[in-house]
Amino acid sequence: MKRLTVNASTDNLPKVLEFIDSELETAGASMKMIFQIDLAVEEIYVNIAHYAYAPDDGNVIIQFDSYGEPPLVEIQFIDQGNPFNPLDNPDPDITLTAEERQIGGLGVLMVKKSMDEVDYRFEENENILTIKKLVS
Repeated sequence: MKRLTVNASTDNLPKVLEFIDSELETAGASMKMIFQIDLAVEEIYVNIAHYAYAPDDGNVIIQFDSYGEPPLVEIQFIDQGNPFNPLDNPDPDITLTAEERQIGGLGVLMVKKSMDEVDYRFEENENILTIKKLVS
């Protein structure tokens, strides 16, 4: 796995996306797939930057791997912030209008719908969120 460690700050989002895009291009991902994964990466990373260590700060590790044929891309986000499983929250009711719907959850729903697999675990005092997508 390739690895990038950055301070969990939104200022580092461009560095994270550059790392991911470079690895996706090497894996042969289409521009459409790169865009889909970038949206998911941005959503996850920004949530970590805003909430994992609040009000303090800390690091996030982003790990990238691709394997198999066709290649499966696996990206892990690892932080030592407050334990939080974003997959535990119920999906927002998208049949309601924006005014009727509670705030939150749309980004995580988008990640779940656009990736082939999304998994969370907390082990050894680390939040580990993994997304997977077949290369197209």
